Amino acid sequence: MRPATRSPGPRWLLVLGPITVVALLEILSDTVLDAAMPFPRDTILIVLATSAFGVAFAAAAFTRIDALTGALRARNEELETRGASARALHRVSLAIASLTDVEDVLAAVVEHARALLGADVAILLLEGPDGSLASRATAPPNAPRRGAVRGAVVPGDPAAAMLAFVNPATAVVRLAAPLQRGGTTIGLLAVGCAAPRGFDADEMETLASLANQATIALEHARLEALLRDLAVVEERERIARELHDGIAQVLGYVNMKSQAVDGYLAVGRVDEARVQVADLGAAARAVYVDVRESILGLRGPIEPGQGLGAAVLAYAGRAAAASTFALQASIDREARGLRLDADAEAHVYRIVQEAFTNVRKHASAGRVRVAMTVRDGVLDLRVEDDGRGLPSVASAGSVPHYGLRAMRERAAAIGATLDIGEGPGRRGTAVVLRLSLAGHAAPEREPVPEPEPLGPAGEPSEPTPPAPVEA
Repeated sequence: MRPATRSPGPRWLLVLGPITVVALLEILSDTVLDAAMPFPRDTILIVLATSAFGVAFAAAAFTRIDALTGALRARNEELETRGASARALHRVSLAIASLTDVEDVLAAVVEHARALLGADVAILLLEGPDGSLASRATAPPNAPRRGAVRGAVVPGDPAAAMLAFVNPATAVVRLAAPLQRGGTTIGLLAVGCAAPRGFDADEMETLASLANQATIALEHARLEALLRDLAVVEERERIARELHDGIAQVLGYVNMKSQAVDGYLAVGRVDEARVQVADLGAAARAVYVDVRESILGLRGPIEPGQGLGAAVLAYAGRAAAASTFALQASIDREARGLRLDADAEAHVYRIVQEAFTNVRKHASAGRVRVAMTVRDGVLDLRVEDDGRGLPSVASAGSVPHYGLRAMRERAAAIGATLDIGEGPGRRGTAVVLRLSLAGHAAPEREPVPEPEPLGPAGEPSEPTPPAPVEA
């Protein structure tokens, strides 16, 4: 927007006006006054007239200059006040941003509102489900309240709602700003003064800015609580699926086998009973593996001092030791010691877990290969088997459906690509994850030691040898 420009006419009048008056007086002096008033009376008259005009012109000019000077001074004071308010709001924003607890944030907002606006009392009111207002924070903290009294917004005077919670004598003059979320008012930030005074536009804007910061803090706390609830629900659903699809089915199988054993023993068919007992033992080992994986799934995936590749290698060794397939591992040094942010590490590790779970439960594979490399800032992770392949997995029911979907969701959560298809030589299944390390790097840690062989329970163990691992 271009600034407005003044017309040059009035400026030239200030110059032409005195010149015109002096010229007229000179003409009168040389014509009319010379005949009517001989020297020196005509000269005295001209001097007096010129002096009177000069005084009148100077008075008008000085009055105008004084008015412009006053307006300029007032404008400068207003700008200085706005600048001071902006600096104060900036300091307040920094102070509030350093707080994590929502109650501390709201207490800071009302205290700064009282200080910046020079008020005697400030209060933050939130609207309940029934539309009534309840006090959430006051400044000073010991400002009188009226117990469980509920206020309501008064049409035409929203700030009057604060009178139900503070001493009315401290809020003779009031000002309020709404707390709005998505176009809906959820509360009020109000200040009150005991002595009559006015609030200018800058103070109204300051109060509105503080109300916005309170709204942001409340919304952040609400979303955090919602995310925690969703995480709990998701974890419960995952555990329920694991129990239903794993342990519950195996226990049903154990019950059926135990009844068969009892029947065979009742008729003296010991050999058949032994076969059933052997099946029971295999089922017990399978359910043990499921329970152990569920317990490990509740723990953090990466142990202190361990890299992502080392953790994946250790898990793959445990999975192979508890199964019948041979493990081929190819994890380069950089991938073995790689550390990422907590979310990326957890998602990558869980994807590997799910891939091995699918191999153990559905693939009937004789050999599984896990490979991890880091090239040009990209992590490449592969889990390949020579088992039945995707058609059998896809038709196996709900277990792989949930597992594959969870793997894809985890990959999408960290910006990775996940391909699930046929394995090498069009045999088995291949799970290929590619993740750009940009934005996922963690601070450097101490060098990662080489992993030692682990027993079935994840503890160092000598008696139980690790599964065959091909270099």
